[in-house]
Amino acid sequence: MVAETIIKKWGNSLGVVLPKELVDFQHLKENDKVTVFLVKEADLSSSYGALKGKLKMSGQEFKNMVRKGWEP
Repeated sequence: MVAETIIKKWGNSLGVVLPKELVDFQHLKENDKVTVFLVKEADLSSSYGALKGKLKMSGQEFKNMVRKGWEP
């Protein structure tokens, strides 16, 4: 199960609150030891359209050029 949460400041530390659905699904209780796998979400909104107007060829021309490298 994957859960999305937000890091919060607690005193001089940072912490996360686990959603109830995750706690129930994993039967977690206080003092259980868990392993956390973190994936930070990236904000790619500024990247969309960044190359627009900078390419000297159309999208189809670019695809055709790339495909040439795959042909036997």
